[in-house]
Amino acid sequence: MKATKIKMKPGCGYSNNLIEIDQIYLEGCKQNGFYPKASVHDYLKEHPNSIQVNIYPYPDLQPMLSQNGEKYVRSEPDYTGKDNLLKLPRE
Repeated sequence: MKATKIKMKPGCGYSNNLIEIDQIYLEGCKQNGFYPKASVHDYLKEHPNSIQVNIYPYPDLQPMLSQNGEKYVRSEPDYTGKDNLLKLPRE
């Protein structure tokens, strides 16, 4: 599956904070569409390395927990220094 775009929380459209992602658009699954980040997190816990960001070098998404216990996801770190998930188009 590929993550192809993101929706940020209201008022956070220009944020570069992964925790402020609200939903992630997934393609290549049973039903393409936006999924809450917590649902994507839970899916990745059960199916590691099954979703990649649709930007070269196509890093895997990884489930994470914030300091406050909020579920979120990030992409596997690469040489760019910026998370590829935040480089996806936003709606």
